[in-house]
Amino acid sequence: MQAVYKKRWLTLWLAGPQLVLLFLFFYLPIFKSVEWSLTLQPPFGGESIFVGLDNYRYVFSDPEFYRSFWLTVKFMVIGSSLSVLVPLILAIAVDRKLKLSNPARNFMVWPKAVAGASIGVAFAFIFNPFVGVLSFLNDIYPGLWEPGMNGSHAFSMLIIAHVWGGIPFNFVIFLGGLQAIPTALTHSAAMDGAGPWRRILDIYIPLLTPQLFLALVLEVTDSVVSAFALIASMTQGGPGGSTKLLVYKIYEDGFLGRDLSGASTQTVILTVMVLSLALLQFLYLEKKVKYER
Repeated sequence: MQAVYKKRWLTLWLAGPQLVLLFLFFYLPIFKSVEWSLTLQPPFGGESIFVGLDNYRYVFSDPEFYRSFWLTVKFMVIGSSLSVLVPLILAIAVDRKLKLSNPARNFMVWPKAVAGASIGVAFAFIFNPFVGVLSFLNDIYPGLWEPGMNGSHAFSMLIIAHVWGGIPFNFVIFLGGLQAIPTALTHSAAMDGAGPWRRILDIYIPLLTPQLFLALVLEVTDSVVSAFALIASMTQGGPGGSTKLLVYKIYEDGFLGRDLSGASTQTVILTVMVLSLALLQFLYLEKKVKYER
């Protein structure tokens, strides 16, 4: 039976504050970005000039844009894949009740309360080439680990920090999905001679497709946004622009360079890219999701 509320305005009053915040901090900035991408905005106020698609032509002719764009795609693919794979492995290990799995279950959830900027500060210290955990590599051979000078090292450091920050949420999702799998299936497979790897590939993974799909969609979207806090607190886009993802380039162009129109144009492009990827995931990957058990 469907619940009927006599006071129909109650739902509006309850949802109203959230809708106002959603409009002010999500939809309104998107609308303004589209508007500013079609105009030339003076950096210190004044009359804007409509320029049509000139901002897009300028952005698509900028080599720095393409460099940041491909760095963003690289970070998205590697970061999202590892952010799904690592929690999945940990969840399977905890579900199989390996040694120390019970305390590990709690430890893996705690980092969810840590903000992205704090994660960046912590990992910048952990991977410091002089006092960090990898500083011994420079004792073996100078320059073997130098994230302040080597772009590959800095990019790897960002990936590790991003994956670590994504473990708690995905770990909980995967562990919940694993514990919902009927034990009769795994026991029957074990009696038939299926080893642990065979049970993972033939039972766990197919039945975890809803959780895997959810985690992948969220990680692809989150990898674009959460990278900003890590970059701002760890590398500031360096060294030599090797970690300047598109989201950080937008910040530099808009807030530091005062190129409001160019930053808005890149924001629109990034938004379209993220929405397109999410749409493709729903169109093609969701067909392989098995919701029934």
